Amino acid sequence: MRRFFSGVGLVMLVVCGIILAVTFVERLPSNPDAISALYDSWIRLLEYVPMFLPLAVFMGTLLTSYNLTKSSESIIVSSAGLSPFQSARPFLVGAFLIGVFATTVINPYSVSVSTENITIEKLQSVDEVIWLREESDNGIITMNAQDVHKSGELLIFEDATIYTQDKKFKLTERIQADTVTLSDAGLSAHNAQTWDANGILRIKDWSAKTLLNPQTVLDRYLQPDQISFWELPEFIKRMETIGAPVRGHMVQLWTLLFLPLTMISMAMLGIAFSQTKQRRNYSFGVKFSLGIITCFAVYFLINMFNALGATGTLPPMLSIIAPPLIIIAGAGIFITSFDTI
Repeated sequence: MRRFFSGVGLVMLVVCGIILAVTFVERLPSNPDAISALYDSWIRLLEYVPMFLPLAVFMGTLLTSYNLTKSSESIIVSSAGLSPFQSARPFLVGAFLIGVFATTVINPYSVSVSTENITIEKLQSVDEVIWLREESDNGIITMNAQDVHKSGELLIFEDATIYTQDKKFKLTERIQADTVTLSDAGLSAHNAQTWDANGILRIKDWSAKTLLNPQTVLDRYLQPDQISFWELPEFIKRMETIGAPVRGHMVQLWTLLFLPLTMISMAMLGIAFSQTKQRRNYSFGVKFSLGIITCFAVYFLINMFNALGATGTLPPMLSIIAPPLIIIAGAGIFITSFDTI
């Protein structure tokens, strides 16, 4: 298990180093200094971790098995009478622990860091534009904005246009401003261009009391992967109460909950690819290349099932649990048949 963790850690170190270097160079022109660019790259790296963690577990398993075969230790273990499943137990337990750690620690930390600086990429948008709408006893307020970011407890909307209507849907005012601030007190804009129902233009400070506040907007428009694993169950209950769609959030919850099972399936796949009866001339390069190709196929399979779950074709739980069970069954059949040759 120690060697397994070392192998996975080595793979993660190499992959994280490459991604961090690429994102750092990409983010350097858009940040005031190198420290800010490095911090921005670190946030991006945390967002990529769930994507390549299963691949890292597979590659770590394959690398560890190769080292054990190269030193003849796996041959000695087999000669001692242990079956491939018995000798694979440390790999599976280690993969399970990695999945638990990723779900309960890495995901909450990644979400807490990434949501400190909310941008439009982290919100669900329509045609890459943020739309807000509120209907109350005072009338209807509709706003669209080209960009949004978080500043302390405030949400700042850039290049925003606001339309106000009465209860009969008659347009009463149009407001256009470079920045619109949303606080607990409502919406406000400085030096905004306003047009009344008669089309008369005025430039003035504008404000309106709303039921919307920064937290309710984030709750409604944050993407599922921007919500911590620990907060998802309560969040889903709140969204169901107000009638908001939660299928994507259910898929995210089951994905995180069954992430240890996914890690186990990737470890099983690595064990299946590392099966060999050769003491020498172990074709690690060929197996490694075939394994990488298989990982891409597995990644496509998982994404396909996730899409079926998100669209409602399959129940969210089934769409998440089916791929790892298929992988485990296929890998188990291969290991058993190889062991009996």
